[in-house]
Amino acid sequence: MTFIASVAELEALYGVPQETATVKEIDYISPEYRACIEASPFLVLATAGPEGLDCSPRGDKPGFVRVADEKTLLLPDRRGNNRIDSLRNILQDPRVGLLFLLPGLGNTLRVNGRARLSIAPELLASFAMEEKAPRSVAVITVDAVYFQCARAVIRAELWNPARHLATDSLPSAGQILAALSQQRVGGEDYDRSWAERARQTMW
Repeated sequence: MTFIASVAELEALYGVPQETATVKEIDYISPEYRACIEASPFLVLATAGPEGLDCSPRGDKPGFVRVADEKTLLLPDRRGNNRIDSLRNILQDPRVGLLFLLPGLGNTLRVNGRARLSIAPELLASFAMEEKAPRSVAVITVDAVYFQCARAVIRAELWNPARHLATDSLPSAGQILAALSQQRVGGEDYDRSWAERARQTMW
């Protein structure tokens, strides 16, 4: 097996990017990019820390990521499983990468920046849903913003309903937990109660 050993080899293999691949990258949130962020109900947050890497989904109603100004995004941390891998990483290495998805559209939006975690009461209260505030808000200073071309989404047919998987085509969360814990947790009861648990703990 042959591997690439240097950046020079890599660049020789791929060549020079076209202007359309470079002019789209800016270090602030333009009105066009703001519209994309405010329309997105879902993103993937990438972080790194001494314990390793984390890539975590974040989602809520469109506009859940607030554009404070052209250099600042505000990302509330909604309820989850309390692993807080992303938050641990941010405290030790502030660099973050965000990939916004836009349902039905091919282009995605990427943001690279540096995050701090705020617990300012007024800020937390401003993100409350059903009278439940997040426990922290990531204040992200933007270093780079650019859209990603649609080829990956088109190849995956991500938004094609005909390609959606049946709910019983893969092991359920309860089945996975039961198998990995040797039946200590999970199972049919876990799956059966999931919808109501999620409804009661959404925010």
